[in-house]
Amino acid sequence: MNKIDKKDFVFRQPSFPQEDETDVYYLGVANNLLEIIGETEMGCVLPESVIRRIALGITGYVQDIVSDAGIWRSFVDANRKLYNYSVPFHTEGETYVDYELNTEDVRFLAWYILAMTFEDMRDVYPHDSRLLAMADRIYRYLESIYDDAPAPKLFNIARGLEFNDPEDKENIYHLGSWLFFHCYLMTPAFALTLSEIMSDQELMNSEDATLLHSRMEQSLMEDPTGPLALFTTEWLKLIIDGKLPENKQSDKGNHPYFEKFTAATGGKRIMYFGNYEEMNRFFIERMGWEKNQEHLPVMKEEHNFVVMVNPQRGMLVARNAAPCIADPENPYYDKAYAREHAFEFLTVRGRCPADLVKYACSNGWLPDAVFPGSDDAQLVKDNHDFIARCYLQQYYRD
Repeated sequence: MNKIDKKDFVFRQPSFPQEDETDVYYLGVANNLLEIIGETEMGCVLPESVIRRIALGITGYVQDIVSDAGIWRSFVDANRKLYNYSVPFHTEGETYVDYELNTEDVRFLAWYILAMTFEDMRDVYPHDSRLLAMADRIYRYLESIYDDAPAPKLFNIARGLEFNDPEDKENIYHLGSWLFFHCYLMTPAFALTLSEIMSDQELMNSEDATLLHSRMEQSLMEDPTGPLALFTTEWLKLIIDGKLPENKQSDKGNHPYFEKFTAATGGKRIMYFGNYEEMNRFFIERMGWEKNQEHLPVMKEEHNFVVMVNPQRGMLVARNAAPCIADPENPYYDKAYAREHAFEFLTVRGRCPADLVKYACSNGWLPDAVFPGSDDAQLVKDNHDFIARCYLQQYYRD
Protein backbone atom coordinates (compact mmCIF):
# COMPACT_ATOMS: atom_id res chain seq x y z
CA MET A 1 0.00 0.00 0.00
CA ASN A 2 1.38 3.40 -1.00
CA LYS A 3 2.11 5.74 1.90
CA ILE A 4 0.40 9.13 2.22
CA ASP A 5 2.87 11.73 1.03
CA LYS A 6 3.53 15.02 2.77
CA LYS A 7 2.05 17.12 -0.03
CA ASP A 8 -1.27 15.29 0.18
CA PHE A 9 -1.31 15.59 3.97
CA VAL A 10 -0.41 19.28 4.15
CA PHE A 11 -3.02 20.16 1.51
CA ARG A 12 -5.75 19.08 3.95
CA GLN A 13 -4.42 21.18 6.83
CA PRO A 14 -6.22 24.41 7.77
CA SER A 15 -2.93 26.35 7.60
CA PHE A 16 -2.16 25.28 4.00
CA PRO A 17 0.13 26.32 2.30
CA GLN A 18 1.89 27.18 5.56
CA GLU A 19 3.34 24.12 7.28
CA ASP A 20 3.13 23.33 10.97
CA GLU A 21 6.19 21.97 12.75
CA THR A 22 4.07 18.98 13.81
CA ASP A 23 3.06 18.00 10.26
CA VAL A 24 5.79 15.36 10.00
CA TYR A 25 4.66 13.79 13.27
CA TYR A 26 0.98 13.58 12.27
CA LEU A 27 1.85 12.41 8.78
CA GLY A 28 3.59 9.55 10.54
CA VAL A 29 0.44 8.90 12.59
CA ALA A 30 -1.66 8.81 9.41
CA ASN A 31 0.70 6.34 7.75
CA ASN A 32 0.78 4.14 10.84
CA LEU A 33 -3.02 4.10 10.78
CA LEU A 34 -2.91 3.23 7.10
CA GLU A 35 -0.91 0.12 7.94
CA ILE A 36 -3.00 -0.80 10.98
CA ILE A 37 -6.30 -0.52 9.12
CA GLY A 38 -4.99 -2.53 6.21
CA GLU A 39 -4.15 -5.42 8.54
CA THR A 40 -7.68 -5.72 9.96
CA GLU A 41 -10.41 -8.00 8.64
CA MET A 42 -12.43 -4.99 7.56
CA GLY A 43 -9.43 -3.30 6.00
CA CYS A 44 -8.78 -6.34 3.83
CA VAL A 45 -12.03 -5.73 1.93
CA LEU A 46 -11.69 -1.96 1.59
CA PRO A 47 -10.19 -0.11 -1.36
CA GLU A 48 -6.94 1.67 -0.63
CA SER A 49 -8.59 5.03 -1.26
CA VAL A 50 -11.12 4.40 1.52
CA ILE A 51 -8.43 3.24 3.95
CA ARG A 52 -6.55 6.46 3.24
CA ARG A 53 -9.65 8.53 3.97
CA ILE A 54 -10.19 6.75 7.28
CA ALA A 55 -6.53 7.17 8.26
CA LEU A 56 -6.48 10.86 7.36
CA GLY A 57 -9.87 11.53 8.93
CA ILE A 58 -9.02 9.97 12.28
CA THR A 59 -5.64 11.72 12.26
CA GLY A 60 -7.54 14.98 11.83
CA TYR A 61 -9.67 14.09 14.85
CA VAL A 62 -6.51 13.55 16.93
CA GLN A 63 -5.03 16.86 15.77
CA ASP A 64 -8.31 18.55 16.69
CA ILE A 65 -8.61 17.22 20.24
CA VAL A 66 -4.90 17.61 21.02
CA SER A 67 -4.94 21.25 19.92
CA ASP A 68 -8.49 21.85 21.25
CA ALA A 69 -9.45 23.34 17.88
CA GLY A 70 -13.12 23.10 18.83
CA ILE A 71 -14.48 21.12 15.90
CA TRP A 72 -15.02 17.84 17.74
CA ARG A 73 -16.00 19.77 20.85
CA SER A 74 -18.73 21.52 18.86
CA PHE A 75 -20.00 18.25 17.42
CA VAL A 76 -20.27 16.68 20.88
CA ASP A 77 -21.95 19.78 22.32
CA ALA A 78 -24.46 19.83 19.45
CA ASN A 79 -25.22 16.13 19.96
CA ARG A 80 -25.84 16.75 23.65
CA LYS A 81 -28.28 19.54 22.89
CA LEU A 82 -30.05 17.76 20.05
CA TYR A 83 -30.03 14.17 21.30
CA ASN A 84 -28.72 14.05 24.87
CA TYR A 85 -25.71 11.89 23.94
CA SER A 86 -22.09 12.54 23.01
CA VAL A 87 -21.81 10.53 19.81
CA PRO A 88 -24.42 8.58 17.83
CA PHE A 89 -24.87 4.81 18.14
CA HIS A 90 -22.54 4.32 21.13
CA THR A 91 -23.40 4.62 24.82
CA GLU A 92 -20.76 6.45 26.85
CA GLY A 93 -18.68 4.15 29.01
CA GLU A 94 -17.54 5.08 32.51
CA THR A 95 -14.16 6.15 31.14
CA TYR A 96 -15.57 8.56 28.58
CA VAL A 97 -13.97 12.02 28.89
CA ASP A 98 -15.43 14.99 27.05
CA TYR A 99 -13.34 16.29 24.13
CA GLU A 100 -10.54 13.79 24.74
CA LEU A 101 -9.60 10.54 23.00
CA ASN A 102 -12.41 8.00 23.46
CA THR A 103 -13.06 4.60 21.96
CA GLU A 104 -16.69 5.61 21.32
CA ASP A 105 -15.51 8.58 19.24
CA VAL A 106 -13.17 6.45 17.16
CA ARG A 107 -15.87 3.85 16.60
CA PHE A 108 -18.26 6.51 15.37
CA LEU A 109 -15.70 8.16 13.11
CA ALA A 110 -14.69 4.84 11.55
CA TRP A 111 -18.35 4.15 10.72
CA TYR A 112 -19.02 7.70 9.51
CA ILE A 113 -16.06 7.95 7.15
CA LEU A 114 -16.61 4.45 5.79
CA ALA A 115 -20.38 4.82 5.27
CA MET A 116 -20.17 8.25 3.70
CA THR A 117 -17.28 7.61 1.33
CA PHE A 118 -17.61 3.97 0.22
CA GLU A 119 -20.78 3.26 -1.76
CA ASP A 120 -20.53 -0.51 -1.30
CA MET A 121 -20.77 -0.09 2.49
CA ARG A 122 -22.95 2.99 2.61
CA ASP A 123 -25.47 1.22 4.85
CA VAL A 124 -22.94 -0.58 7.04
CA TYR A 125 -24.32 -1.38 10.49
CA PRO A 126 -22.52 0.80 13.09
CA HIS A 127 -22.09 -2.24 15.35
CA ASP A 128 -20.70 -4.49 12.63
CA SER A 129 -18.17 -6.70 14.41
CA ARG A 130 -15.47 -6.17 11.76
CA LEU A 131 -15.95 -2.40 11.92
CA LEU A 132 -15.75 -2.33 15.72
CA ALA A 133 -12.65 -4.52 15.72
CA MET A 134 -10.97 -2.16 13.25
CA ALA A 135 -11.94 0.90 15.29
CA ASP A 136 -10.72 -0.65 18.54
CA ARG A 137 -7.40 -1.53 16.93
CA ILE A 138 -7.07 2.11 15.83
CA TYR A 139 -7.97 3.31 19.32
CA ARG A 140 -5.33 1.15 21.02
CA TYR A 141 -2.64 2.63 18.82
CA LEU A 142 -3.86 6.20 19.38
CA GLU A 143 -4.06 5.61 23.13
CA SER A 144 -0.39 4.57 23.12
CA ILE A 145 0.72 7.89 21.60
CA TYR A 146 -1.94 10.31 22.85
CA ASP A 147 -0.31 11.60 26.02
CA ASP A 148 2.91 12.53 24.19
CA ALA A 149 1.36 13.84 20.95
CA PRO A 150 2.45 17.44 20.22
CA ALA A 151 -0.19 20.14 19.82
CA PRO A 152 -0.42 21.35 16.19
CA LYS A 153 -0.68 25.09 16.80
CA LEU A 154 -1.73 25.95 13.26
CA PHE A 155 -4.66 23.51 13.38
CA ASN A 156 -6.58 25.79 15.72
CA ILE A 157 -7.43 28.56 13.25
CA ALA A 158 -10.69 29.44 15.02
CA ARG A 159 -8.96 30.57 18.20
CA GLY A 160 -9.43 34.25 18.94
CA LEU A 161 -11.97 34.85 16.17
CA GLU A 162 -15.17 36.79 16.83
CA PHE A 163 -18.01 36.02 14.51
CA ASN A 164 -19.32 39.57 14.14
CA ASP A 165 -15.95 41.36 14.13
CA PRO A 166 -15.38 42.93 10.68
CA GLU A 167 -11.62 42.56 11.13
CA ASP A 168 -12.05 38.76 11.35
CA LYS A 169 -14.19 38.51 8.21
CA GLU A 170 -11.42 37.21 5.94
CA ASN A 171 -10.17 34.66 8.48
CA ILE A 172 -13.72 33.45 9.13
CA TYR A 173 -14.26 32.94 5.41
CA HIS A 174 -11.04 30.94 5.26
CA LEU A 175 -12.16 28.85 8.22
CA GLY A 176 -15.55 28.23 6.62
CA SER A 177 -14.00 27.24 3.31
CA TRP A 178 -11.59 24.82 5.01
CA LEU A 179 -14.36 23.32 7.12
CA PHE A 180 -16.54 22.71 4.09
CA PHE A 181 -13.95 21.37 1.65
CA HIS A 182 -11.17 19.83 3.74
CA CYS A 183 -12.11 19.27 7.40
CA TYR A 184 -12.03 15.65 8.58
CA LEU A 185 -15.50 15.98 10.15
CA MET A 186 -17.32 17.71 7.28
CA THR A 187 -16.02 16.27 4.04
CA PRO A 188 -17.24 12.66 4.37
CA ALA A 189 -20.88 13.81 4.43
CA PHE A 190 -20.21 16.12 1.47
CA ALA A 191 -19.01 13.20 -0.66
CA LEU A 192 -22.38 12.38 -2.22
CA THR A 193 -23.23 16.03 -2.83
CA LEU A 194 -19.86 16.42 -4.52
CA SER A 195 -20.59 13.36 -6.63
CA GLU A 196 -23.90 14.91 -7.68
CA ILE A 197 -22.10 18.10 -8.69
CA MET A 198 -19.47 16.17 -10.63
CA SER A 199 -22.15 14.19 -12.47
CA ASP A 200 -23.36 17.38 -14.16
CA GLN A 201 -21.93 16.70 -17.61
CA GLU A 202 -22.62 20.20 -18.88
CA LEU A 203 -20.69 21.64 -15.97
CA MET A 204 -17.81 19.18 -16.19
CA ASN A 205 -17.47 19.43 -19.98
CA SER A 206 -17.44 23.20 -19.99
CA GLU A 207 -14.18 24.84 -21.05
CA ASP A 208 -14.94 27.66 -18.62
CA ALA A 209 -13.22 26.59 -15.39
CA THR A 210 -14.92 29.38 -13.47
CA LEU A 211 -18.29 27.58 -13.76
CA LEU A 212 -17.13 24.71 -11.55
CA HIS A 213 -15.55 27.16 -9.11
CA SER A 214 -18.82 29.11 -8.96
CA ARG A 215 -20.82 25.93 -8.40
CA MET A 216 -18.55 24.91 -5.53
CA GLU A 217 -18.84 28.39 -4.01
CA GLN A 218 -22.61 28.11 -4.32
CA SER A 219 -22.50 24.78 -2.49
CA LEU A 220 -20.36 26.32 0.26
CA MET A 221 -22.96 29.04 0.79
CA GLU A 222 -26.15 27.02 0.29
CA ASP A 223 -25.61 23.33 1.13
CA PRO A 224 -25.37 21.80 4.60
CA THR A 225 -22.51 19.46 5.40
CA GLY A 226 -20.97 17.35 8.14
CA PRO A 227 -22.65 14.58 10.14
CA LEU A 228 -25.31 16.96 11.47
CA ALA A 229 -26.02 18.61 8.11
CA LEU A 230 -25.43 22.08 9.46
CA PHE A 231 -24.84 24.95 7.06
CA THR A 232 -21.40 26.54 6.99
CA THR A 233 -22.58 29.58 8.93
CA GLU A 234 -24.12 27.31 11.56
CA TRP A 235 -20.88 25.35 11.96
CA LEU A 236 -18.93 28.61 12.24
CA LYS A 237 -21.21 30.00 14.95
CA LEU A 238 -21.08 26.70 16.79
CA ILE A 239 -17.28 26.50 16.69
CA ILE A 240 -16.55 30.19 17.31
CA ASP A 241 -19.40 31.16 19.65
CA GLY A 242 -20.59 27.79 20.92
CA LYS A 243 -24.13 28.53 19.77
CA LEU A 244 -26.29 25.92 18.10
CA PRO A 245 -28.87 27.47 15.73
CA GLU A 246 -32.44 27.35 16.90
CA ASN A 247 -35.32 26.23 14.72
CA LYS A 248 -37.45 29.23 13.91
CA GLN A 249 -41.13 28.60 13.45
CA SER A 250 -42.87 30.59 10.77
CA ASP A 251 -45.26 33.22 12.12
CA LYS A 252 -47.28 33.13 8.89
CA GLY A 253 -50.73 31.58 8.79
CA ASN A 254 -51.39 28.08 7.60
CA HIS A 255 -50.85 27.25 3.95
CA PRO A 256 -54.14 27.21 1.93
CA TYR A 257 -53.64 23.55 1.03
CA PHE A 258 -53.32 22.72 4.71
CA GLU A 259 -56.70 24.27 5.42
CA LYS A 260 -58.38 22.56 2.44
CA PHE A 261 -56.84 19.18 3.13
CA THR A 262 -57.67 19.05 6.83
CA ALA A 263 -61.19 20.28 6.10
CA ALA A 264 -61.62 17.51 3.52
CA THR A 265 -60.28 14.80 5.83
CA GLY A 266 -61.91 15.79 9.09
CA GLY A 267 -58.66 17.10 10.53
CA LYS A 268 -56.27 14.41 9.29
CA ARG A 269 -52.89 15.53 7.96
CA ILE A 270 -52.15 12.35 6.06
CA MET A 271 -53.97 10.05 3.62
CA TYR A 272 -53.07 6.86 1.75
CA PHE A 273 -54.01 5.73 -1.75
CA GLY A 274 -53.28 2.43 -3.46
CA ASN A 275 -53.30 3.83 -6.98
CA TYR A 276 -53.33 7.02 -9.00
CA GLU A 277 -57.04 6.88 -9.78
CA GLU A 278 -57.97 6.89 -6.09
CA MET A 279 -55.68 9.82 -5.39
CA ASN A 280 -56.89 11.83 -8.36
CA ARG A 281 -60.50 11.25 -7.33
CA PHE A 282 -59.67 12.56 -3.85
CA PHE A 283 -58.18 15.73 -5.34
CA ILE A 284 -61.31 16.35 -7.39
CA GLU A 285 -64.10 15.26 -5.06
CA ARG A 286 -62.63 16.20 -1.68
CA MET A 287 -60.14 18.97 -2.45
CA GLY A 288 -62.26 20.68 -5.09
CA TRP A 289 -59.71 20.51 -7.87
CA GLU A 290 -60.87 20.83 -11.47
CA LYS A 291 -63.11 18.01 -12.65
CA ASN A 292 -62.34 15.70 -15.56
CA GLN A 293 -58.62 16.35 -15.23
CA GLU A 294 -55.69 14.08 -14.50
CA HIS A 295 -53.87 15.95 -11.74
CA LEU A 296 -50.17 15.25 -11.18
CA PRO A 297 -50.09 13.14 -14.37
CA VAL A 298 -46.38 12.32 -13.97
CA MET A 299 -47.44 9.95 -11.20
CA LYS A 300 -49.97 7.95 -13.23
CA GLU A 301 -47.79 4.85 -13.40
CA GLU A 302 -46.92 4.89 -9.70
CA HIS A 303 -48.83 3.44 -6.76
CA ASN A 304 -49.08 3.28 -2.95
CA PHE A 305 -49.18 7.04 -2.45
CA VAL A 306 -48.93 9.01 0.77
CA VAL A 307 -50.40 12.51 0.64
CA MET A 308 -49.64 14.78 3.57
CA VAL A 309 -49.91 18.45 4.43
CA ASN A 310 -47.56 20.71 6.34
CA PRO A 311 -48.96 23.91 7.91
CA GLN A 312 -46.19 26.06 6.40
CA ARG A 313 -45.31 24.34 3.12
CA GLY A 314 -48.59 22.91 1.97
CA MET A 315 -49.11 19.48 0.42
CA LEU A 316 -46.61 16.77 -0.48
CA VAL A 317 -47.00 13.48 -2.30
CA ALA A 318 -44.78 10.43 -1.84
CA ARG A 319 -44.97 7.54 -4.28
CA ASN A 320 -44.33 3.88 -3.40
CA ALA A 321 -44.23 4.86 0.25
CA ALA A 322 -47.47 3.73 1.91
CA PRO A 323 -46.34 0.11 2.62
CA CYS A 324 -43.56 1.45 4.89
CA ILE A 325 -45.80 3.60 7.13
CA ALA A 326 -47.13 1.71 10.17
CA ASP A 327 -49.98 4.14 10.77
CA PRO A 328 -52.91 2.17 12.26
CA GLU A 329 -55.16 3.89 9.72
CA ASN A 330 -52.97 2.98 6.72
CA PRO A 331 -54.53 -0.02 4.93
CA TYR A 332 -51.46 -0.45 2.71
CA TYR A 333 -48.85 -0.99 5.42
CA ASP A 334 -46.83 -4.13 4.65
CA LYS A 335 -44.41 -5.19 7.37
CA ALA A 336 -42.33 -7.43 5.10
CA TYR A 337 -41.98 -4.69 2.49
CA ALA A 338 -41.20 -2.13 5.20
CA ARG A 339 -38.46 -4.36 6.60
CA GLU A 340 -36.75 -4.16 3.20
CA HIS A 341 -37.41 -0.52 2.32
CA ALA A 342 -38.30 1.67 5.33
CA PHE A 343 -34.63 2.42 6.06
CA GLU A 344 -34.41 4.05 2.62
CA PHE A 345 -36.61 6.87 3.93
CA LEU A 346 -33.69 7.92 6.15
CA THR A 347 -30.82 7.29 3.76
CA VAL A 348 -31.79 7.61 0.08
CA ARG A 349 -32.00 11.17 -1.17
CA GLY A 350 -35.32 11.90 -2.87
CA ARG A 351 -36.89 8.62 -1.73
CA CYS A 352 -39.31 10.32 0.65
CA PRO A 353 -40.09 14.00 1.41
CA ALA A 354 -38.42 15.19 4.60
CA ASP A 355 -41.68 16.35 6.18
CA LEU A 356 -43.11 12.86 5.84
CA VAL A 357 -39.95 11.31 7.29
CA LYS A 358 -40.15 13.60 10.32
CA TYR A 359 -43.89 13.09 10.78
CA ALA A 360 -43.66 9.31 10.50
CA CYS A 361 -40.74 9.10 12.94
CA SER A 362 -42.37 11.44 15.44
CA ASN A 363 -45.39 9.13 15.50
CA GLY A 364 -43.35 5.91 15.67
CA TRP A 365 -44.54 4.81 12.23
CA LEU A 366 -41.18 3.51 10.93
CA PRO A 367 -40.66 0.61 13.37
CA ASP A 368 -39.24 -1.64 10.67
CA ALA A 369 -36.36 0.62 9.63
CA VAL A 370 -33.06 -1.17 10.30
CA PHE A 371 -29.55 -1.12 8.91
CA PRO A 372 -29.51 -3.85 6.24
CA GLY A 373 -28.36 -7.16 7.66
CA SER A 374 -29.30 -6.27 11.23
CA ASP A 375 -32.45 -6.55 13.36
CA ASP A 376 -31.56 -3.55 15.50
CA ALA A 377 -34.68 -1.42 15.07
CA GLN A 378 -34.05 0.32 18.40
CA LEU A 379 -30.73 1.76 17.18
CA VAL A 380 -32.47 3.37 14.21
CA LYS A 381 -35.38 4.57 16.32
CA ASP A 382 -33.05 6.22 18.83
CA ASN A 383 -30.95 7.85 16.11
CA HIS A 384 -33.43 8.45 13.28
CA ASP A 385 -32.98 12.22 13.11
CA PHE A 386 -29.20 11.96 13.12
CA ILE A 387 -29.26 9.23 10.45
CA ALA A 388 -31.50 11.33 8.21
CA ARG A 389 -29.35 14.42 8.67
CA CYS A 390 -26.14 12.52 7.97
CA TYR A 391 -27.32 10.69 4.85
CA LEU A 392 -29.89 13.07 3.35
CA GLN A 393 -28.16 16.40 4.04
CA GLN A 394 -29.90 19.17 2.03
CA TYR A 395 -32.79 16.82 1.26
CA TYR A 396 -33.63 16.80 4.97
CA ARG A 397 -32.63 20.24 6.22
CA ASP A 398 -34.73 23.24 5.23
